[in-house]
Amino acid sequence: MRWFVGLLGLLPFIGNAYEYSQSGFIAGELRGFVDDAQFPNQFDGVQASLIAQPEFAWLADSGADQYSFVPFVQLDSQDSRRTHGDIREAYWRHVSGEWEFLAGINRVFWGVTESRHLVDIINQTDLVEDLDGEDKLGQPMVKISSQRDWGSLDLYLLPWFRERTFPGKHGRLRFPLVTDGDADYQSSKDQHHLDVALRYAHYLGDWDFGVYYFKGTGRAPRLVPNADASRLVPFYDLIDQVGTDVQLTRGAWLWKFEGLWRAQHGQHYAAAVGGFEYTLYQILATDTDLGLLLEYSWDGRDSDPADQPPVLLDDDLFIGTRVTLNDVHDSTLLAGLVIDRDSQASQLSLEAERRLDGHWKAEIESRWFLNSGGNDVASAFRDDSYVTVRLSRYF
Repeated sequence: MRWFVGLLGLLPFIGNAYEYSQSGFIAGELRGFVDDAQFPNQFDGVQASLIAQPEFAWLADSGADQYSFVPFVQLDSQDSRRTHGDIREAYWRHVSGEWEFLAGINRVFWGVTESRHLVDIINQTDLVEDLDGEDKLGQPMVKISSQRDWGSLDLYLLPWFRERTFPGKHGRLRFPLVTDGDADYQSSKDQHHLDVALRYAHYLGDWDFGVYYFKGTGRAPRLVPNADASRLVPFYDLIDQVGTDVQLTRGAWLWKFEGLWRAQHGQHYAAAVGGFEYTLYQILATDTDLGLLLEYSWDGRDSDPADQPPVLLDDDLFIGTRVTLNDVHDSTLLAGLVIDRDSQASQLSLEAERRLDGHWKAEIESRWFLNSGGNDVASAFRDDSYVTVRLSRYF
């Protein structure tokens, strides 16, 4: 981080060589839980949060160099662990011909499916934000990329591991035992193990695909009870993982697939998620588009969270719909239902957003856990159905 601050300090002395821009948002959020808490010490009722994420960028007139700085901070009224800060981005990027070099902190996303981000491996999940895996912590990295006619090749060197965030004893959306803040590692170097990832991506006609190899500390920990079984201790294993994501675009159809093979904690297993999205354009003679989604998830890992990281979607069907009004307010709605084929445990989710004007945006998110008594992982959240309302001011 010191080197990045030093680089930013040089910018005022470069004259007009860089174009500066700033953006970002501040937001107020209310999350209300429908039922009383299931476990001792958890709060009941409403959880209020204040969120700020400014974004600062410098771009050289030549276009060859770019600096980005994106801090994040959240203040929460109920869970002290949800009150936290992070640096989502703080990097220098240099482009020279067909080569690109990036050093610093950045966010990288891989994957194409809607219900589960299976192959996403570079960044750690900011789990105190939500269960859906959309929110990520910034990852320190060095990235070397090359874009050619035969595809793109990216090499990632990841010198510092970020531990997953977990709710505290007062927080909701957690397991019966609180997850401890002190983690254990298989690597003797703990957070300092050098992780490596190599990814190749290309397209052929209507096909887009990527394939990668990752070797290092797995982002998802096993949860091992401590000596007196009063808390869960995150244990981060060294893993080898090969993954792929494929998307076929054919008219109104999007066919999607993600798959991986992983070696972890003495086991080898595969996992996959795949399905389609079909879009009906301008329904009922309006500007509205209606998307129909269907995906299936399968995971071959051991179900014991002490032997492998816990997983919600191991034999599940996802049915969803996406509504895009295509209006000046960018109004959208995404609704989905996940059903476990074995236990019949279900999760109903709803996400809607609408811009109020050029600066303000309103969002509603809701998640309902239904018939979850027969699923060991989902049963921890059976009383945690909630509705979130968020109002954001962009600048």
